[in-house]
Parts: sequence; structure tokens; C-alpha cells
Amino acid sequence: MLNPKLLDEMSSRVSSLLAATPAGDVEKNLRAALASLFARLDLVTREEFDVQREVLARTRAKLQTLEARIAELESARAASRTES
Repeated sequence: MLNPKLLDEMSSRVSSLLAATPAGDVEKNLRAALASLFARLDLVTREEFDVQREVLARTRAKLQTLEARIAELESARAASRTES
């Protein structure tokens, strides 16, 4: 089995070598292009998404409660009309 420390050292050396080659420049340019693309997109963070999901869940629960209440009132109104 390979030593994890040895693998980390090899990875570090390969990264250092790549950074000094044209491949390092390509990687930097690609990262910059992707960062620019993502900046132009209308993306939200995971935290913002989770907050909105919770708000939506509460809104749905409230809507279900209100729909049930309306159904109750409508059935009570219909019952009172038939009794009259």
C-alpha cells in the first residue's frame, strides 16, 4: 500500500511542475473564464436555496390549512342553505 504522505508529496510536486508550464497558464485562464461565466449567471448559494425551500414548505402548509378552512366554510354554508 502506498504511503499517503508520499502521495501528497508527489501531488504537490506535479502541481508545482504544471504551474510552471503552459498547462498552468491554460488552467489559470480556464478558471478565470469559468469564474466570469458563473458571475454572469443568476445563481444562488446553497444556503439561499435552503432558506427559500423552507419558506416554500411553510407557504404550502399554510395554503393547505387555508384550503381546508375554505372547504369547511363552503360546506357549512351549503348545509345552512339546504336547512333553510
